[in-house]
Amino acid sequence: MKTGQQQRIYRFSQAPIWELQRKYFEEQGIQAWQSGEVPQYITSNPTMAQAYAEIIFGFLRDRAVMGLTADPVYILELGAGSGRFAYHLMKALCRLLDDSGIKAARFCYIMSDLPAKNVAYWQQHRYLQPFVQAGLLDFAQFDAEHASALQLTESGLSIHPGDLQQPLLIVANYFFDSIPQELLYVNENQIYECGISLQYPEEAADLSTGELLESLNPEYHYRRAEEYEANSYVYKDLIELYRLHLDDSHFLFPAVGLSCLERLGRLSSQGLMLISADKGDHRLEYWEDREAPKLIRHGSFSLTANYHALQYIYERKGAKTLFTLHHYNHLNIGCILMLDDPEGYKDTRLAYRRFVENFGPDDFFSLKNMLDLHMDSMELVQLLAVWRLSGYDAQLFIQSFNRILAMLPTSTEAEMQDIARAIDFMWEGYYPIEEKHDLAFDCGLLLYEMDMLEEALVFFEHSLSAYDAHVAVYYNTAICHYQLGSDEQAEAFALQSLSLEPEHEGALALIKLLKAP
Repeated sequence: MKTGQQQRIYRFSQAPIWELQRKYFEEQGIQAWQSGEVPQYITSNPTMAQAYAEIIFGFLRDRAVMGLTADPVYILELGAGSGRFAYHLMKALCRLLDDSGIKAARFCYIMSDLPAKNVAYWQQHRYLQPFVQAGLLDFAQFDAEHASALQLTESGLSIHPGDLQQPLLIVANYFFDSIPQELLYVNENQIYECGISLQYPEEAADLSTGELLESLNPEYHYRRAEEYEANSYVYKDLIELYRLHLDDSHFLFPAVGLSCLERLGRLSSQGLMLISADKGDHRLEYWEDREAPKLIRHGSFSLTANYHALQYIYERKGAKTLFTLHHYNHLNIGCILMLDDPEGYKDTRLAYRRFVENFGPDDFFSLKNMLDLHMDSMELVQLLAVWRLSGYDAQLFIQSFNRILAMLPTSTEAEMQDIARAIDFMWEGYYPIEEKHDLAFDCGLLLYEMDMLEEALVFFEHSLSAYDAHVAVYYNTAICHYQLGSDEQAEAFALQSLSLEPEHEGALALIKLLKAP
């Protein structure tokens, strides 16, 4: 164990890395996800959203069966980020409610995050506005370390302890791994607290917040921490479990996360339900022989969520906890029902079993990783099947685009119709965040190659309105108009192509053809 005192030693949960973490997200806002620096796909895809929607749908049905529908159920997403997951979830949940015709409790979804920039971005996002106008969506700035109330931006509603007449539903993906945690160490049946010191590079003053986080080198320091073993410590029983069962092991302790849940739990006298996904295990044996954690850096940084601690503490309060019996590979998805008679929530538990336990988002992501490696050898019928399984995921389409394009010359009419239909489904569920990749152009190009010219034009127009204009979209738009007999528009778009690339052979040939007598 390192005990050097050369740098200032901080308690792990109070180290400067957490303030830099907050500063990074406050500075970056939505750009953190637009640039791809902060990963989001694994928790923001249609498969993930569908699983959560099914669980929430089950909960709303359970409340209706109990006759508890007079008040709306508030669903609070912590760390909603770009908003893409919330959009997918809202679409899926509304579709379930509309299609089922089953009576269910009303709901209002609240997207929350710490940076005010994120909230402002959601407020102006036109894809979210229909949900806001229907009274199904609201926003809140929320500080997980301190806040004990919610101030909703759209309705103006303030939610304070005891205000809610339905249980509060909390959605927390990649949340507990990114907020302050304590770091403890067990050795020879004694508990030590791990402090941290940081070595800053010489050029630290010239680095951005993200660059500074990337360059910091943590060093750990240990001191005996008898206060965690004292009878007065609120989580003494859990620490005692770790002390007796672990040895030469580090474990992260989610004191801030538990405090956040406690504060949110007070908003309703009816309890809470948490659905959470993260990297981190709920099994005690996972924490055996653990070395000091490494900061996982991606613009910001993350650690590991201690779901075992959450499970242990809430089960002793009477909660029902749901985690998969099998080990997770990429993403552990759990559900905690801190409710009166949690066993009575049969539809909720059934939905978890069907859409997480039996085959869930973690399983899908494992399959997708395999498919990524073999994309170039897959047949079109296989790609279409996987695309349907994914809920017509845009990322999967982008990755398989070249393979689909290459197989079009040998595709059947039925297969091309299925591709066109899948493109429509994908686009209808797509949530843009001004990323660099021009998805609309890809859609238009595939439709053009299938001689679906009018349909292709719709997507070329989307491309022109949403992305920086490039010569290919102008030229392909010109060709579509020409083949549809719209010579005037064909010429106009061909000239636009030449304005960007004066020697473009295709555009020059088209102009010559149009000018021919």
